[in-house]
Amino acid sequence: MTQLPQPFLIRMQKRLGQAYPAFLASYEMPPQKGLRVNTLKLSAEQFSSRAPFPLGERVPWEKNAFYLSEEKPGSDVYHFAGLYYLQEPSAMSVGGMSEVYPKKRVLDLCAAPGGKTTHIAAQMAGEGILIANEINYPRAKILSQNVERMGIANCAVTSACAETLTARFPSFFDLILVDAPCSGEGMFKKEPNAIPEWSEGNVARCAGRQREILDRAADMVASGGVIVYSTCTFAEEEDEWQIEDFLRRHPAFTLEREEKLYPHTVRGEGHFCAVLHKREGETRQLRPFVATRNARAEAALREFEEDFFFTTPKGTVHTLGDGRMFLVPAGMPDLAGVSIVRLGVELGAWDGKHFKPAHALAMAAEKGNVRRFVSLSREDAVHYLRGETVTSCLADGWCVVGVEEFPLGLGKIVGGVVKNHLPKGLRMVKS
Repeated sequence: MTQLPQPFLIRMQKRLGQAYPAFLASYEMPPQKGLRVNTLKLSAEQFSSRAPFPLGERVPWEKNAFYLSEEKPGSDVYHFAGLYYLQEPSAMSVGGMSEVYPKKRVLDLCAAPGGKTTHIAAQMAGEGILIANEINYPRAKILSQNVERMGIANCAVTSACAETLTARFPSFFDLILVDAPCSGEGMFKKEPNAIPEWSEGNVARCAGRQREILDRAADMVASGGVIVYSTCTFAEEEDEWQIEDFLRRHPAFTLEREEKLYPHTVRGEGHFCAVLHKREGETRQLRPFVATRNARAEAALREFEEDFFFTTPKGTVHTLGDGRMFLVPAGMPDLAGVSIVRLGVELGAWDGKHFKPAHALAMAAEKGNVRRFVSLSREDAVHYLRGETVTSCLADGWCVVGVEEFPLGLGKIVGGVVKNHLPKGLRMVKS
């Protein structure tokens, strides 16, 4: 059984009363695992019919998710293709609680590693704009990789503090997700390293930090918009009391819904979520993103696109000074002063003469819109993911290599051989 801090146990016994023995017994069970299907790629039913490992029951609060007992689902080729995201089941409740609200302009304020970002992106189905922010830059890079793997095209990944974002986006967003840094009591089984870090003092410090983040979020919500606040802790100071305190400070908001999941009442490790509706206030229309244009670079891009796509993706092309080019989602606001990790889809780079496509372009592509799509079996896809060459009878040129109809990355066909252009850092390690 997981060895839990005694002060934590005393707190939980006082809070739960007669339900405490059942709560304590839940720690004798292994942690719950879950898989959420990426509906930007396929439906839950389509994945279920081809799943390469056993799927458990559906997660009750997320229609596109399954319980999972598979030990290594992250090493499967379908995971590399972005067909699913591995996520603790109770954490999926946050996406479910946000599903009914408008999502024209969305901010995920504390987004890494990307479970809730990718969940909301799937609900948005490519419409509107999504800004996924993570103040810790290395974690923001991990977030960016997950956004890329899932083929999300309408998202900017940023790395900024809440104060910087508040100055840039006053009264702007329809929905802000605050998956706040917390004491992590709900993750003790899944992440035992969190146990030694727990203390009553840390609970108080987390509550203070959450209060500041919520205040910043309140300033960025447009009239009629919502804040979805969540934690993976049981501490009332970080959950119910935090919401009560927020409502006292912000009378324009009302509590729409509040839910707390305990490991002895649901098949999940524990989560708290509240939806706060801003009844009144202002809505600002901000300056749109101003792209940097480079005529020669864009000409090289168009030449590539005519050979690569049947229909050229629509959007504004933004070219950086180093030659990297991005397809900016329509409606993206000005991001001046904000550190940008990813901006829409990275198209590739122009070296002054030629355009070379980026991995992200392949992951966001659809098989039916690519002139050369090398469709591999699951077995052959493993060879590609290990960095090996594969064969194709298609004409020479850049291609998307995929498992069945789902992109895995880029290749370049030369005389029937597909040269491998999968980034080395994304390759499958040989077992």
